[in-house]
Amino acid sequence: MFSLSPSLDAGDASANLSKLLADHIDASRFESAILRLQKNFDSYCSTCPTPFIAPGSFVTPEIRRQSELYLPMEQIEQAFNRLYRAALRYSPILSSAVFHNSLSWADVFVELPPHLQLRVNPAYLLERLITNRELLTGFLFASFLPSRFYGGFGRYPKQLAYIRDRFTGRYRSRLRCLDAACGTGEDSYGLANLFDQIGFDAELLRMEGWTIEPLEVWAAAHCCFPCDRQREARFRAETARLFERGYDSNIRFSCVNLRRIPSSEPFDLILCNGLLGGPIVNQLPELKLVAGNLASLLAPGGILLAADTFHDGWKQKCPQRMLRALFEANGLKTFQAGEGIGGLKPD
Repeated sequence: MFSLSPSLDAGDASANLSKLLADHIDASRFESAILRLQKNFDSYCSTCPTPFIAPGSFVTPEIRRQSELYLPMEQIEQAFNRLYRAALRYSPILSSAVFHNSLSWADVFVELPPHLQLRVNPAYLLERLITNRELLTGFLFASFLPSRFYGGFGRYPKQLAYIRDRFTGRYRSRLRCLDAACGTGEDSYGLANLFDQIGFDAELLRMEGWTIEPLEVWAAAHCCFPCDRQREARFRAETARLFERGYDSNIRFSCVNLRRIPSSEPFDLILCNGLLGGPIVNQLPELKLVAGNLASLLAPGGILLAADTFHDGWKQKCPQRMLRALFEANGLKTFQAGEGIGGLKPD
Protein backbone atom coordinates (compact mmCIF):
# COMPACT_ATOMS: atom_id res chain seq x y z
CA MET A 1 0.00 0.00 0.00
CA PHE A 2 1.48 3.36 -1.05
CA SER A 3 1.30 5.54 2.04
CA LEU A 4 2.92 8.89 2.90
CA SER A 5 3.07 11.31 5.81
CA PRO A 6 2.97 15.03 5.01
CA SER A 7 6.30 16.68 4.27
CA LEU A 8 7.25 19.96 2.63
CA ASP A 9 10.83 18.85 2.10
CA ALA A 10 11.70 18.90 -1.60
CA GLY A 11 14.02 15.91 -1.22
CA ASP A 12 11.26 13.79 0.32
CA ALA A 13 8.88 14.81 -2.45
CA SER A 14 11.37 13.90 -5.17
CA ALA A 15 12.24 10.55 -3.60
CA ASN A 16 8.59 9.60 -3.17
CA LEU A 17 7.69 10.70 -6.70
CA SER A 18 10.40 8.41 -8.06
CA LYS A 19 8.45 5.51 -6.57
CA LEU A 20 5.56 6.36 -8.91
CA LEU A 21 7.31 7.44 -12.12
CA ALA A 22 9.45 5.25 -14.35
CA ASP A 23 13.12 6.19 -14.67
CA HIS A 24 13.17 5.92 -18.46
CA ILE A 25 10.80 5.60 -21.41
CA ASP A 26 11.89 3.70 -24.49
CA ALA A 27 11.22 6.23 -27.28
CA SER A 28 11.49 3.55 -29.98
CA ARG A 29 8.22 2.04 -28.76
CA PHE A 30 6.39 5.20 -29.83
CA GLU A 31 7.93 5.82 -33.25
CA SER A 32 5.08 4.30 -35.26
CA ALA A 33 2.41 6.04 -33.17
CA ILE A 34 4.12 9.41 -33.58
CA LEU A 35 4.46 8.88 -37.33
CA ARG A 36 0.78 7.97 -37.66
CA LEU A 37 -0.35 10.98 -35.64
CA GLN A 38 1.97 13.25 -37.64
CA LYS A 39 0.51 12.05 -40.94
CA ASN A 40 -3.00 12.73 -39.62
CA PHE A 41 -1.96 16.19 -38.52
CA ASP A 42 -0.31 16.99 -41.87
CA SER A 43 -3.55 16.05 -43.62
CA TYR A 44 -5.48 18.20 -41.15
CA CYS A 45 -3.27 21.22 -41.85
CA SER A 46 -3.39 20.86 -45.63
CA THR A 47 -7.09 20.17 -46.13
CA CYS A 48 -9.11 21.22 -43.09
CA PRO A 49 -11.06 24.46 -43.56
CA THR A 50 -11.13 27.09 -40.84
CA PRO A 51 -11.73 27.39 -37.94
CA PHE A 52 -8.56 25.76 -36.65
CA ILE A 53 -7.93 24.65 -33.05
CA ALA A 54 -5.96 27.21 -31.03
CA PRO A 55 -5.25 27.91 -27.35
CA GLY A 56 -8.24 29.58 -25.76
CA SER A 57 -10.61 28.41 -28.47
CA PHE A 58 -14.25 27.76 -27.75
CA VAL A 59 -14.85 24.27 -29.15
CA THR A 60 -17.90 24.57 -31.37
CA PRO A 61 -19.66 21.54 -32.88
CA GLU A 62 -18.01 22.40 -36.20
CA ILE A 63 -14.50 22.42 -34.71
CA ARG A 64 -15.25 19.20 -32.86
CA ARG A 65 -16.45 17.43 -36.02
CA GLN A 66 -13.45 18.60 -38.04
CA SER A 67 -11.05 17.58 -35.30
CA GLU A 68 -12.53 14.12 -35.03
CA LEU A 69 -12.58 13.66 -38.81
CA TYR A 70 -8.89 14.45 -39.28
CA LEU A 71 -7.49 13.60 -35.83
CA PRO A 72 -9.46 10.56 -34.57
CA MET A 73 -9.55 10.43 -30.80
CA GLU A 74 -9.32 6.64 -30.79
CA GLN A 75 -5.81 6.74 -32.25
CA ILE A 76 -4.69 9.64 -30.04
CA GLU A 77 -6.06 8.04 -26.87
CA GLN A 78 -4.37 4.72 -27.65
CA ALA A 79 -1.01 6.43 -28.07
CA PHE A 80 -1.26 8.47 -24.88
CA ASN A 81 -2.62 5.53 -22.87
CA ARG A 82 0.52 3.66 -23.89
CA LEU A 83 2.53 6.63 -22.60
CA TYR A 84 0.70 6.54 -19.26
CA ARG A 85 1.50 2.85 -18.86
CA ALA A 86 5.16 3.41 -19.75
CA ALA A 87 5.58 6.47 -17.53
CA LEU A 88 3.93 5.15 -14.34
CA ARG A 89 5.17 2.31 -12.18
CA TYR A 90 1.61 1.25 -11.34
CA SER A 91 -1.41 0.43 -13.49
CA PRO A 92 -3.07 3.80 -14.17
CA ILE A 93 -6.81 4.27 -13.90
CA LEU A 94 -7.30 5.29 -17.51
CA SER A 95 -10.96 6.17 -16.97
CA SER A 96 -9.72 9.11 -14.88
CA ALA A 97 -7.38 10.44 -17.56
CA VAL A 98 -8.07 13.57 -19.57
CA PHE A 99 -8.66 11.59 -22.78
CA HIS A 100 -11.38 9.32 -21.42
CA ASN A 101 -14.84 10.31 -22.67
CA SER A 102 -13.47 13.43 -24.42
CA LEU A 103 -15.40 14.13 -27.59
CA SER A 104 -12.41 15.21 -29.66
CA TRP A 105 -8.74 16.16 -29.62
CA ALA A 106 -9.89 19.78 -29.70
CA ASP A 107 -11.67 19.29 -26.37
CA VAL A 108 -8.57 17.71 -24.84
CA PHE A 109 -6.23 20.41 -26.16
CA VAL A 110 -8.16 23.39 -24.80
CA GLU A 111 -8.34 21.70 -21.37
CA LEU A 112 -4.58 21.31 -21.09
CA PRO A 113 -2.72 23.86 -18.93
CA PRO A 114 -1.20 26.66 -21.03
CA HIS A 115 2.36 25.40 -20.60
CA LEU A 116 1.32 22.08 -22.17
CA GLN A 117 -0.36 23.68 -25.18
CA LEU A 118 2.94 23.59 -27.04
CA ARG A 119 1.38 23.03 -30.42
CA VAL A 120 -1.96 21.74 -31.61
CA ASN A 121 -0.13 18.77 -33.10
CA PRO A 122 -0.64 15.69 -30.84
CA ALA A 123 2.41 14.02 -32.41
CA TYR A 124 4.62 16.91 -31.31
CA LEU A 125 3.25 16.82 -27.75
CA LEU A 126 3.77 13.06 -27.48
CA GLU A 127 7.35 13.32 -28.74
CA ARG A 128 8.22 16.15 -26.34
CA LEU A 129 6.71 14.32 -23.36
CA ILE A 130 8.82 11.24 -24.03
CA THR A 131 12.05 13.26 -24.01
CA ASN A 132 11.33 15.91 -21.36
CA ARG A 133 10.79 14.51 -17.84
CA GLU A 134 9.71 17.80 -16.27
CA LEU A 135 7.12 18.34 -18.98
CA LEU A 136 5.97 14.72 -18.65
CA THR A 137 5.54 15.05 -14.88
CA GLY A 138 3.33 18.09 -15.28
CA PHE A 139 1.33 16.32 -17.98
CA LEU A 140 0.72 13.26 -15.80
CA PHE A 141 -0.62 15.38 -12.97
CA ALA A 142 -2.73 17.45 -15.36
CA SER A 143 -4.12 14.20 -16.77
CA PHE A 144 -5.08 12.49 -13.53
CA LEU A 145 -5.59 15.49 -11.23
CA PRO A 146 -7.45 18.01 -13.43
CA SER A 147 -8.78 21.01 -11.54
CA ARG A 148 -12.37 20.12 -12.44
CA PHE A 149 -12.14 17.09 -10.12
CA TYR A 150 -11.75 19.22 -7.01
CA GLY A 151 -13.68 21.92 -5.24
CA GLY A 152 -10.96 23.34 -3.01
CA PHE A 153 -11.09 23.87 0.73
CA GLY A 154 -14.30 24.37 2.70
CA ARG A 155 -16.54 22.67 0.15
CA TYR A 156 -19.07 21.66 2.80
CA PRO A 157 -19.27 24.46 5.41
CA LYS A 158 -22.52 23.21 6.96
CA GLN A 159 -21.04 19.76 7.42
CA LEU A 160 -18.00 21.32 9.12
CA ALA A 161 -20.37 23.32 11.36
CA TYR A 162 -22.09 20.08 12.36
CA ILE A 163 -18.72 18.49 13.21
CA ARG A 164 -17.73 21.56 15.22
CA ASP A 165 -20.93 21.41 17.26
CA ARG A 166 -20.71 17.65 17.70
CA PHE A 167 -17.10 17.45 18.86
CA THR A 168 -16.43 20.72 20.70
CA GLY A 169 -15.73 19.85 24.33
CA ARG A 170 -16.83 16.24 23.97
CA TYR A 171 -13.58 14.42 23.17
CA ARG A 172 -10.41 14.76 25.19
CA SER A 173 -8.99 11.30 24.52
CA ARG A 174 -7.52 10.00 21.28
CA LEU A 175 -9.67 10.65 18.20
CA ARG A 176 -9.30 8.71 14.95
CA CYS A 177 -10.67 10.26 11.74
CA LEU A 178 -10.79 9.03 8.16
CA ASP A 179 -11.35 11.06 5.02
CA ALA A 180 -12.44 8.30 2.64
CA ALA A 181 -12.04 9.24 -1.04
CA CYS A 182 -9.84 12.13 0.12
CA GLY A 183 -8.64 13.21 -3.32
CA THR A 184 -5.78 15.66 -2.86
CA GLY A 185 -6.49 16.08 0.84
CA GLU A 186 -8.43 19.33 1.12
CA ASP A 187 -11.07 17.86 3.44
CA SER A 188 -8.41 15.97 5.43
CA TYR A 189 -6.45 19.12 6.17
CA GLY A 190 -9.67 21.08 6.61
CA LEU A 191 -10.87 18.67 9.27
CA ALA A 192 -7.53 18.80 11.07
CA ASN A 193 -7.73 22.60 10.95
CA LEU A 194 -11.21 22.51 12.48
CA PHE A 195 -9.99 20.38 15.41
CA ASP A 196 -7.11 22.79 15.88
CA GLN A 197 -9.59 25.69 16.05
CA ILE A 198 -11.71 24.01 18.72
CA GLY A 199 -8.62 23.35 20.84
CA PHE A 200 -8.10 19.65 20.25
CA ASP A 201 -4.59 18.50 21.18
CA ALA A 202 -2.63 17.65 18.03
CA GLU A 203 -1.03 14.66 19.76
CA LEU A 204 -4.44 13.08 20.34
CA LEU A 205 -5.64 13.37 16.74
CA ARG A 206 -5.03 10.69 14.13
CA MET A 207 -6.15 11.67 10.64
CA GLU A 208 -6.04 9.35 7.63
CA GLY A 209 -6.87 10.16 4.02
CA TRP A 210 -7.58 7.36 1.58
CA THR A 211 -7.77 7.59 -2.20
CA ILE A 212 -7.41 5.12 -5.05
CA GLU A 213 -5.09 7.40 -7.09
CA PRO A 214 -1.37 7.27 -6.09
CA LEU A 215 -0.63 10.70 -7.60
CA GLU A 216 -3.29 12.17 -5.29
CA VAL A 217 -1.55 10.59 -2.29
CA TRP A 218 1.72 12.23 -3.33
CA ALA A 219 0.13 15.62 -4.04
CA ALA A 220 -1.75 15.62 -0.72
CA ALA A 221 1.28 14.57 1.34
CA HIS A 222 3.66 17.08 -0.23
CA CYS A 223 1.15 19.88 -0.95
CA CYS A 224 2.57 19.91 -4.43
CA PHE A 225 0.97 20.23 -7.88
CA PRO A 226 3.52 20.14 -10.73
CA CYS A 227 0.77 20.94 -13.25
CA ASP A 228 -0.46 24.07 -11.45
CA ARG A 229 1.91 26.12 -9.30
CA GLN A 230 -0.77 28.69 -8.45
CA ARG A 231 -2.93 25.94 -7.01
CA GLU A 232 0.10 24.69 -5.11
CA ALA A 233 0.70 28.13 -3.58
CA ARG A 234 -2.94 28.40 -2.47
CA PHE A 235 -2.84 24.89 -1.05
CA ARG A 236 0.29 25.59 0.97
CA ALA A 237 -1.15 28.82 2.32
CA GLU A 238 -4.24 26.95 3.53
CA THR A 239 -2.21 24.24 5.27
CA ALA A 240 0.69 26.31 6.64
CA ARG A 241 -0.76 26.68 10.16
CA LEU A 242 -1.17 22.91 10.53
CA PHE A 243 2.50 22.33 9.72
CA GLU A 244 3.51 25.11 12.12
CA ARG A 245 1.49 23.56 14.95
CA GLY A 246 2.63 19.98 14.36
CA TYR A 247 -0.62 18.49 13.12
CA ASP A 248 1.15 17.13 10.03
CA SER A 249 2.92 14.48 12.15
CA ASN A 250 -0.45 12.85 12.88
CA ILE A 251 -1.82 12.85 9.31
CA ARG A 252 -1.23 10.09 6.78
CA PHE A 253 -2.39 9.63 3.19
CA SER A 254 -2.71 6.16 1.66
CA CYS A 255 -3.70 4.52 -1.60
CA VAL A 256 -6.76 2.42 -0.70
CA ASN A 257 -9.55 0.94 -2.79
CA LEU A 258 -12.75 1.28 -0.73
CA ARG A 259 -14.06 -1.84 -2.42
CA ARG A 260 -11.31 -3.82 -0.67
CA ILE A 261 -10.44 -2.03 2.56
CA PRO A 262 -7.42 -3.05 4.64
CA SER A 263 -7.63 -4.11 8.25
CA SER A 264 -7.64 -1.02 10.45
CA GLU A 265 -8.33 0.27 13.90
CA PRO A 266 -11.89 1.62 14.03
CA PHE A 267 -12.54 5.30 13.39
CA ASP A 268 -14.57 7.75 15.47
CA LEU A 269 -15.40 9.93 12.46
CA ILE A 270 -15.44 9.08 8.74
CA LEU A 271 -16.04 11.54 5.91
CA CYS A 272 -17.00 10.21 2.49
CA ASN A 273 -17.81 13.24 0.36
CA GLY A 274 -18.41 13.33 -3.39
CA LEU A 275 -18.20 9.57 -3.93
CA LEU A 276 -21.35 7.62 -3.06
CA GLY A 277 -23.85 7.97 -5.86
CA GLY A 278 -21.47 10.00 -8.04
CA PRO A 279 -19.76 9.09 -11.33
CA ILE A 280 -17.34 6.61 -9.69
CA VAL A 281 -19.55 4.60 -7.31
CA ASN A 282 -23.16 4.59 -8.50
CA GLN A 283 -24.32 1.02 -9.16
CA LEU A 284 -26.35 -0.54 -6.34
CA PRO A 285 -24.11 -3.60 -5.71
CA GLU A 286 -21.06 -1.35 -5.51
CA LEU A 287 -22.86 1.19 -3.32
CA LYS A 288 -23.85 -1.58 -0.92
CA LEU A 289 -20.27 -2.88 -0.80
CA VAL A 290 -18.61 0.50 -0.16
CA ALA A 291 -21.25 1.66 2.35
CA GLY A 292 -20.91 -1.63 4.20
CA ASN A 293 -17.12 -1.37 4.25
CA LEU A 294 -17.24 2.16 5.63
CA ALA A 295 -19.79 1.23 8.29
CA SER A 296 -17.59 -1.68 9.37
CA LEU A 297 -14.72 0.76 10.01
CA LEU A 298 -16.69 2.77 12.59
CA ALA A 299 -16.02 2.44 16.28
CA PRO A 300 -19.08 2.13 18.55
CA GLY A 301 -20.55 5.62 18.77
CA GLY A 302 -18.70 6.58 15.60
CA ILE A 303 -20.19 8.73 12.85
CA LEU A 304 -20.11 8.37 9.06
CA LEU A 305 -20.84 11.56 7.09
CA ALA A 306 -21.51 11.76 3.36
CA ALA A 307 -22.22 14.85 1.24
CA ASP A 308 -22.12 15.70 -2.45
CA THR A 309 -23.14 19.05 -3.92
CA PHE A 310 -21.48 18.53 -7.32
CA HIS A 311 -22.96 15.50 -9.07
CA ASP A 312 -26.62 16.47 -9.39
CA GLY A 313 -27.21 14.37 -12.48
CA TRP A 314 -25.89 11.25 -10.83
CA LYS A 315 -27.83 11.94 -7.63
CA GLN A 316 -31.05 11.49 -9.56
CA LYS A 317 -30.03 7.83 -9.85
CA CYS A 318 -29.01 7.65 -6.20
CA PRO A 319 -31.13 10.09 -4.16
CA GLN A 320 -30.42 10.80 -0.52
CA ARG A 321 -33.16 8.44 0.63
CA MET A 322 -31.27 5.57 -1.04
CA LEU A 323 -28.09 6.46 0.83
CA ARG A 324 -30.04 6.61 4.08
CA ALA A 325 -31.41 3.14 3.39
CA LEU A 326 -27.90 1.83 2.72
CA PHE A 327 -26.62 3.30 5.99
CA GLU A 328 -29.56 1.90 7.93
CA ALA A 329 -29.10 -1.53 6.36
CA ASN A 330 -25.64 -1.52 7.98
CA GLY A 331 -27.02 -0.74 11.43
CA LEU A 332 -26.47 3.02 11.41
CA LYS A 333 -28.99 5.52 12.73
CA THR A 334 -29.31 8.20 10.04
CA PHE A 335 -29.77 11.95 10.37
CA GLN A 336 -29.29 15.18 8.41
CA ALA A 337 -25.78 16.60 8.73
CA GLY A 338 -25.17 19.88 6.92
CA GLU A 339 -25.15 19.45 3.13
CA GLY A 340 -25.43 15.67 3.43
CA ILE A 341 -26.42 12.87 5.77
CA GLY A 342 -24.87 11.10 8.72
CA GLY A 343 -24.97 7.64 10.19
CA LEU A 344 -24.36 6.89 13.88
CA LYS A 345 -23.12 3.46 14.94
CA PRO A 346 -24.77 2.45 18.22
CA ASP A 347 -22.53 2.04 21.29
